[in-house]
Amino acid sequence: MTKNLAYSLIILALFASACSTTKDLPAGQKLYTGAEIQFTDKDLPKSEKSILKSDLQGLLRPQPNSKIGPFRFKLYVYQKTRTTKTKGLKHWLNTKFGEPPVLASSVDLTQNSSILQNRLQNRSYFQAQVSGDTVGKNRTAKAVYTVSAGPSYHYRNINFPTGSTPLDTALAATAAETILKKGDQYNLDNIKAERLRIDARLKEKGFYYFAPEDLIFSAYDTTIAGHLIDANMKVKDEVSNRARQQYTINKIYVYPNYSLRDTALRLDSAEAYRWYNIVDRRRRTVRPFVFKNTVLLHPGELYNRTDHNNSLNRFIELGPFKFVKNRFEDVSTDSSKLNVFYFLTQYPRKTLSFDALVRTTSANYNGTQLNINWRHRNAFKGAEALTVTLFGSTDGQIAASNGGYALSQVGIQTTLSWPRFISPFNFKADNAFIPRTNASLGYSIINRSQLYNLSSFNGSFGYQWRQNAHKSHELNLLSVTYVKPASVSQIYRDSIRTTPNPALKHVIEPQFTFGPTYSYTYTNTTETYRTNTVFYNGRVGLSGNLLGILSGADTIGGKVKTLFGTAYNQYVKLENEFRFFRKLGPKSTVAARLIASAGLPYGNSTILPYSQQFFIGGANSLRGFRARSIGPGTVNPLAANPNGFIGDQSGDIKLEANLEYRPHLFSIVYGAIFFDAGNVWNAKSYATLPGGTFNKNFYKQLATDVGAGLRFDASVLVLRTDFGFPLSRPYNSDTAKDKVVFNLAIGYPF
Repeated sequence: MTKNLAYSLIILALFASACSTTKDLPAGQKLYTGAEIQFTDKDLPKSEKSILKSDLQGLLRPQPNSKIGPFRFKLYVYQKTRTTKTKGLKHWLNTKFGEPPVLASSVDLTQNSSILQNRLQNRSYFQAQVSGDTVGKNRTAKAVYTVSAGPSYHYRNINFPTGSTPLDTALAATAAETILKKGDQYNLDNIKAERLRIDARLKEKGFYYFAPEDLIFSAYDTTIAGHLIDANMKVKDEVSNRARQQYTINKIYVYPNYSLRDTALRLDSAEAYRWYNIVDRRRRTVRPFVFKNTVLLHPGELYNRTDHNNSLNRFIELGPFKFVKNRFEDVSTDSSKLNVFYFLTQYPRKTLSFDALVRTTSANYNGTQLNINWRHRNAFKGAEALTVTLFGSTDGQIAASNGGYALSQVGIQTTLSWPRFISPFNFKADNAFIPRTNASLGYSIINRSQLYNLSSFNGSFGYQWRQNAHKSHELNLLSVTYVKPASVSQIYRDSIRTTPNPALKHVIEPQFTFGPTYSYTYTNTTETYRTNTVFYNGRVGLSGNLLGILSGADTIGGKVKTLFGTAYNQYVKLENEFRFFRKLGPKSTVAARLIASAGLPYGNSTILPYSQQFFIGGANSLRGFRARSIGPGTVNPLAANPNGFIGDQSGDIKLEANLEYRPHLFSIVYGAIFFDAGNVWNAKSYATLPGGTFNKNFYKQLATDVGAGLRFDASVLVLRTDFGFPLSRPYNSDTAKDKVVFNLAIGYPF
């Protein structure tokens, strides 16, 4: 009791000290506490006043000392740690956490009034008047600005040039898409945006030297009844002839091995290839055909900004080039043609790098992975990227389920990527993104401590391309995976024998999958200015379908077919994931996710291969349950595993929904309140797993949980802690052990 009282007195003393930040002010000075804006206009709507106040407040200078609640903590720290020393703890606290007092005498009322008045006039209040005064109380003072906004002016007519010159004609053609509308309030910011819009359209029509500043937008005749104005968009009289002229492309030169030491253009050594020329001081460091997918401008065509920017982006995306410098030059002073130069500085062609990764896996394992990467950025002089990665990883569970058996893996992965489509068909892509053809081959050894070792082979050949900034595609014409057991411990064999869960045996069975896969992704989550953003990923995977159908594979009927002496998997799999994010403030968000996925094994398979099955539960899924501990259906994992070893509970069908509120608390700390629901089911029934098959009562078999947590978001690394509380289980909860589940993970759950 005495100790608690002492702590309370200390806290009260600290707060009392924080309240006394005015006593150390210089004599005769008052602490500036902020500004108040008062409107005298009685007919100005409250909503408009609120918008204007918010806008005007952001223009006032200086800003008062920051506060935490009613306390000016930074000012308190500054005053209590003042020192003449330039080193030491006090100096560090003073400079890092302190904030000097903002004095009322530092406020320039006249200048601030002028700034506010100018802002109002730029927002259609042409008759606005603003005056400022200071109101003091004891050792503090605030500024009060009195605003008489007057009437707001709106557009009656918006006029574009009607002349017959190429520039006037091009300007008139942009009128249909103008962001300025009849009846709208005059707003200088919208006018600036309109000038940028028009300039962007003109750049598409060859007006290379035109600039937004060459346009003038004048409002005239403000005496029209009803506070209406007519406005005129035109080109300034003093604009040069170059800015009024349309330019075409003359010749294009590419320098694939440029150095800052190169000062001469060496046009006489240019090697013509198709519509562009190569100037390479070291012969053929990159083969000329590489640039046919990057040089989008063509001789004889009008200059346009889209092809200009897309070409630059494609040069960078090629891979071998560290810097890309672009220059346009007039052919002559009186010519309307441009020569184009691309100066490309290469990366070192061969690199060796070392990566150390910290991660959280879908199985709720936390661990590390070490990679040694060898990379050749221009393997065959066609900008092909050849990468060989040696990797090793080890993972374990902090809140150990599944017996806490650690997982380790070592392997090698080789990838060759071409910056173009390798195909007998001619696919054309002219956006800002380079399409890629990828081939990969890999091998790894997977060790589950005390349980088993698996050997895994993988290979693929396919394409990646981006349709635009939001849409991307990945098509693997062939994806092959072969997994076989290298060794299995007696502990695991005993578990298989005494446990009715067929998934345990399925883990160590040979798995052979081959077939095409296709993935489509749409996202606008990088556009942080949006209130609402979405992410969607859909994926289709096939294995052994054509061969299985042609060979008449039928495992149930006893017709098991093999390829290279191994029974292959036959299935169709569809995955869907949708995420929605809504901003509730500058840093607070509501996030939601919905997953609906299913796989159908048939013909040569009765169950999906283990690597293709669905799991639920864990730090990135249902956080009130252990990783992979739910399902299938109403199966109780504890009852299905009487020997205490709980294997991964898996299924062929998955439904999951997550809802999370992420408020910003302070600094890099964010909170989270969440709700999760979901389950997995088998597509076909098994006698040893009654209740595990998907049926019409699936919605009654959903596991649900709620919880809360913290996120420490340092941008480069997000550390996450969650406490999940199960609400309902799809099975009898009398045997459930966990009342609360703690999750420690890296990164957001979605």
